[in-house]
Amino acid sequence: MIPLLLAEGVGLSLAMAGAWWFQRRMRNAGWVDVVWTFATGTAAVIGALWPSTEGFTPRRLAVAALAAAWAMRLGLHLRARVMTRPEDRRYAGFRVEWGSDFEVRLFWFLQIQAAAAWPLAIAMTVAARNPAASFGVADFAALVVIVVSVLGAGIADRQLARFVSDPGNKGRVCDSGLWTWSRHPNYFLEFLGWCAWPLFAFNLDWPWWWLALPAPVLMYWLLVHVSGIPPLEKAMLETRGDAYRAYQRRTRPLLPLPIRRKANP
Repeated sequence: MIPLLLAEGVGLSLAMAGAWWFQRRMRNAGWVDVVWTFATGTAAVIGALWPSTEGFTPRRLAVAALAAAWAMRLGLHLRARVMTRPEDRRYAGFRVEWGSDFEVRLFWFLQIQAAAAWPLAIAMTVAARNPAASFGVADFAALVVIVVSVLGAGIADRQLARFVSDPGNKGRVCDSGLWTWSRHPNYFLEFLGWCAWPLFAFNLDWPWWWLALPAPVLMYWLLVHVSGIPPLEKAMLETRGDAYRAYQRRTRPLLPLPIRRKANP
């Protein structure tokens, strides 16, 4: 198990080095997010299907298929966005902030992204290689969670795309559909999906299952505190102003729950 997991880490590092080369050639650093997604999914699929003594069990095949579905949905969505929009605001901001050091600093930044992808790939690999003989309640719960995550995130993305494509919505904030319940339903559903892998991996008789636990914690931290909500909320406040502030007051940032209203004095 350890050599396989170490190989995944090396592979992700090489993939992000390739992403750095490709974005430099394309002059658009947004491509690195596409590569990151496909690289993480590929590492998980290889980890799930890598030959072992137990053969290709139903769990391994199921996890490989689900990991591939996750990577394809998100990767193709990001690819379409990169090909139809200017460079992502995060990377455009780095170009200005880092100046002539942009390419060098971006290379090492992408290696940090590779390090962040590693525990995610490990979670899917461990989930696939759980040696339990048959599917249990936790497995069926995991299947429901990941299907809801992938389908729901796709719905949220399409709802936002339709809203943005309508010229009449220019300058407005999307607050319909799933976006009524959360300011970032796509991020919530992405986080939800990562909760499935510890469920697939859960097996108290197997010493490796706990390696799946850091994945949802890491994804929550990235989305809520690092590269997800903070830069996007900042950009929306700059472009939507008071309309977005009003949206913030009536809608939770991540969890799709009603905001508790204070009683009038």
